[in-house]
Amino acid sequence: MQTPLATPVPVLRLPRGPDGLNRGFAPDGHRAPLKPEVPEVLEPLESRESREQQARASLRERYLRSLLAMVGRQVCFTLHEGVQVIAHFGATDLDVANFYVSQLQTPIGVQAEALLRCSDIISYTFKP
Repeated sequence: MQTPLATPVPVLRLPRGPDGLNRGFAPDGHRAPLKPEVPEVLEPLESRESREQQARASLRERYLRSLLAMVGRQVCFTLHEGVQVIAHFGATDLDVANFYVSQLQTPIGVQAEALLRCSDIISYTFKP
């Protein structure tokens, strides 16, 4: 003889499906496979991080080389709100937070020397 349960077991009832007969399962009884049929090839975390680090290093090097190529050249800067200014690029600070430029041509006039904050610059172009 079985012993009765001391505490009742809660039962979760799924809502009825659109046909009114089933309880949320597909009528044909098929369920989604738990694992994909084609196993994914997981690469080691170290190699992925290493590739990302190499990509970052390559992008940083290209950026720094573009700054070197801009020295003494006329550069067109696009700022926020679509404002475009033209200036002769001089230098940047150690943190690459500011650009030192000369002969800055703005919509309201020409400034002999100026510092442009890099956070204000959307893009820049120059001819090598």
